[in-house]
Parts: sequence; C-alpha cells; structure tokens
Amino acid sequence: MIIRPPSEAHSLLLQVTVGCSHNRCTFCGTYRQKKFKIKPVERIEKDLKEAGTYGHIEKLFLCDGDALIIPQPRLEEILLMIKYYLPMLERIGSYANTKSILRKSVDDLKKLKELGLKIIYLGLETGNAELLKKIDKGATREQMVEAAKRIQAAGIELSVTVILGIGGIKKSVEHAMDTASLLSGMDPDYVGALTLMLVPQTDLYDDYIAGRFVLPDKIGFIQELYLIIANSNFTDCYFTSNHASNYLPIKARLPEQKEIIMKMIGSVIEERDVSRMRPEYLRGL
Repeated sequence: MIIRPPSEAHSLLLQVTVGCSHNRCTFCGTYRQKKFKIKPVERIEKDLKEAGTYGHIEKLFLCDGDALIIPQPRLEEILLMIKYYLPMLERIGSYANTKSILRKSVDDLKKLKELGLKIIYLGLETGNAELLKKIDKGATREQMVEAAKRIQAAGIELSVTVILGIGGIKKSVEHAMDTASLLSGMDPDYVGALTLMLVPQTDLYDDYIAGRFVLPDKIGFIQELYLIIANSNFTDCYFTSNHASNYLPIKARLPEQKEIIMKMIGSVIEERDVSRMRPEYLRGL
C-alpha cells in the first residue's frame, strides 16, 4: 500500500524506500507490515527509465513514509538520476520526520533543493508535549521548530499535517491550543488538518476498544479545527482540511481569510449543522 498527500494526487509516485524509518506512532498502521529498507539505486534507475517513456511529467513524489532518511550522498545520486530521466520535471516532494530533517544540515537541504526537492511534508500531529510522548512521535516541540527552520532556511516549502481528535475528549482543548502555538512557531507554508480514523491493530485502536481512549463527536472535531485556526498566527499559510477523513472540508489562505473561515466554522458549531458535514460513508484514510 502506498499513501501520499492530497496535493500529490497527480504526481508520479517513485518508491525509493519501503516502509517508515520510525514506524512506532501509536495511531498509524500504514507501514506495520513493511520492514524499512532503502531500495537499491539500480532498481530506482530501472523505474525512472520506464517513467521517462510516459511523456510530460510535472511533479514527482518520493515514497514511502520517509524518503529524506536516505543518506545524503545516495539521495543526491537519486535526485540527479531523476533530473536526467525526467528533465522537464518541475517539482519533487517527499515525506520526512523530524529526525531525518535534523540529520541534515541547512547546506545539505539547500543542495537537495538545487536538485529539485521543493516541498517537504512533515507530520506534526499535535503540539501537546504529553501527547507527543503518548503517541510515540519521536520528537519534541523544540525539535519540530528547529526542523521547520532548517527547511525554511534552505528555501524548501514546508507542509505540516495535524490530526484532529488525536487527544480524544480528555485532551481535546489542550491538543488544539498547543497545536496552534506550535504551528505559529513553525510558520509553515501549508497546513493540512486530518481527522483521526482509528486503525485496527494499532495501540491507539486497542486503547479505544478497552475504553481508555474516547473520540470526540463530529462537533468536537470541528471545535478543535476552530480553536487551531483561531489561535494560530501565520505569515502566509494555505490551511486545508480537504483530506478524505475530514467532516468539514475547508481551504483558506491565512491570515487573509481567517475571519471569513472562522465565521463559517463557527456557524456550523453554533447550529450543530451536521448536514454541512461529509457523511460517514464518504470518509476514508
């Protein structure tokens, strides 16, 4: 199974790693059946040769869960091959985690930018320090801010993902408020809000079945979205909740459209208007 960000829907998917180098997040079951490995350069080149016959390709996304963990020399070699076989390519994107970003210097990241890596997707999930430990994210608030600053210093666009409901009912407000403050400190180019969907055979799912974790209701999820947007301060950010998991899809340029989008979300909460939300059967991972 391959996953990619919504904004990479029309990108060529090039698998350069298998699985996720961290693979311990308690909510994620995507890579549980995969042992992490970096694919041989020879196999990647074979795939690129085939891709070169497809015609004009504008965007390419490096799979799987954390391609940036590849050691710098090999990653540069892969990007050079991409440039050779797909000379008309306009953008390369990749998932990354905080650990893999901090293993690279700003100069390393600048070199990757020169070779075509123009956007990095970082899973923040929550800004609450206690929850970061509980979901075994493998990074602190401070490390995430430092990772964001390195990416921005290299001139690479940063897209950050947060998960509505990851704190359950018990930590809902703290999760939203702390996520807003951390997002403000990171000041990314893009933020994508997803809504938690419990995945069988994960630790968080087991907590849910045992009654140790209680999900917010639909309005509770929307209230978290409202609090995050209301309490975040961005320089220039495109904020979306257009992932298939979300009950209320939104797109807004912040801070310009902050007042408009807050008024819209606020009206849904005030009226408890579930008819304006995505029905359950249309939601997905």
